[in-house]
Amino acid sequence: MATAFLGRVPWPSAVAATLVTGYVTLFVLASVHTSYDTWGALLILPALMAIGTPILARIAAANPERDVFRLLLLAMTAKLLCAFPRYLMAFVLYGGAADAKMYHQKGSDLAAYLGQADLLGGVHYDLGMKVAGTGFVIIVTGVVYAITGPSLIGGFLVFSWLGFWGLLLFWRALQIAFPEADTRKYAKLVFFLPSLLFWPSSIGKDAWMMFCLGLTTYGTARLLDRRFGAFACIALGSLGTAMVRPHVTALAGAGLMVAYVLRRRPQQVSALGPLRTILTAVVLGAMAVLMLQQVSTFFGTDGTGGDAVNQVLSETSRRTSQGNSMINATAPEDAAPKFSLNPAGLPVAVISVLFRPFPFEASNIQNLIQSVECFALLVMFIRAWPRLSRLPRLFVQRSYVAFAAVYTLLFCWAFSTINNMGILSRERVQVLPLALVLLVVPAAAASRGAAAGRRPPPVWRVAPGQWGARRRAEPPGRRPLPTPRPTSPPPTPSTSMPSTPSMPSTPSTSMPSVAPSSSTMSPSPSPSQGGSTAP
Repeated sequence: MATAFLGRVPWPSAVAATLVTGYVTLFVLASVHTSYDTWGALLILPALMAIGTPILARIAAANPERDVFRLLLLAMTAKLLCAFPRYLMAFVLYGGAADAKMYHQKGSDLAAYLGQADLLGGVHYDLGMKVAGTGFVIIVTGVVYAITGPSLIGGFLVFSWLGFWGLLLFWRALQIAFPEADTRKYAKLVFFLPSLLFWPSSIGKDAWMMFCLGLTTYGTARLLDRRFGAFACIALGSLGTAMVRPHVTALAGAGLMVAYVLRRRPQQVSALGPLRTILTAVVLGAMAVLMLQQVSTFFGTDGTGGDAVNQVLSETSRRTSQGNSMINATAPEDAAPKFSLNPAGLPVAVISVLFRPFPFEASNIQNLIQSVECFALLVMFIRAWPRLSRLPRLFVQRSYVAFAAVYTLLFCWAFSTINNMGILSRERVQVLPLALVLLVVPAAAASRGAAAGRRPPPVWRVAPGQWGARRRAEPPGRRPLPTPRPTSPPPTPSTSMPSTPSMPSTPSTSMPSVAPSSSTMSPSPSPSQGGSTAP
């Protein structure tokens, strides 16, 4: 009896009803016993899911990979849920000693001003600091709070959601510019790597940089594949990163310049092709000059030469030489260490930025957890050595690989001066999405087996990066008829052959005769096909 009853229960509907009831109960209790600063997150979370789910469905509908919608929905859910442990780390483990507290307070004040100000008459608000850098993140936080209301946990959710779309743009960029790569493996890495889930999930620069770097990379992929809208994405993404960390914008710009020079030329070049290339090079060069000037202004250096770069790197090391997670012994407070710009130290810089801390270097539980991920990444790169050995050839053949490699190397060289493990773990997320591209390059043909055993490449229902109407599906059970091949008509008997009395002659109007040539017989084109009937 009980088994029969349980078999008739619609379990999916019952579980959904239980979850909805529990969520509503939690919301009512939270609204009674807490302030909007806490229970507002229970409103913002389903709103973000409701906005993001249709967008993911549209992306998955045009994607050739299987179960893409389920993967993307799971990734967005995991990214949003990681905002809660990130909040607990900042305000429970560290007691509020985090930048997110300052962003929340100043962003709430700005949101209150925006709610009362006459926006059409102009906005005059004193941040108390320059806009570039911390001030810009305060503005972004204030705009978010003006829409959602000042909720601290809700702000964490919004910034975490923003970081997810940056990761999705990295994934889409790989599909557009490097479709033969293992995009399925890349999706699992970029969406579920613990560092990329956890660190860009709080109010601050990390989530904003993740979104803008993803937008810049997406625009780069469209530019390398000659798609519409590339410059708009590059300009918006570069502007967003330049307002927060212009030195990272300069690194991405260097990778873009190298990739554009190595971009594959089209087989058919139009008359305006060379002019378009020159204009693109001029625009990219102008953007590079502006970024270098912005970096110089941001760090307060004189010029953009080697001395200015050394000054910036030395000052970065001095500022990060603090706390229990310090890497090297610090110099006196008034002295900044000098760093060599010799590229011979690049291998050490790559290992330091991508794979440290090592387990034996961990000074607390947070560093120990981070060291496990770094060691796993190191093992993955070692096991991928057969793929990595193809990078020199792919660097020239695939300009997107050149973009990822140049940005990764320059980032590791520049950020190897950070002298604190905790800060390095957080800053590392700005390079991981492009460093992971090197792990998914296609293996050599010999290692994949015979060509007959290989899986055929997926067929896009909509061209990568282009959103539009899908092809009209064929009726089920029917296949398109193959195009019939033209057949040659039977040769007409020569006039020199004797005619057979029993066979009546064919009228000339029913079948035109074709004069045989000295070589292989071929049908003569009809006048309706644009041909000539003359021999």
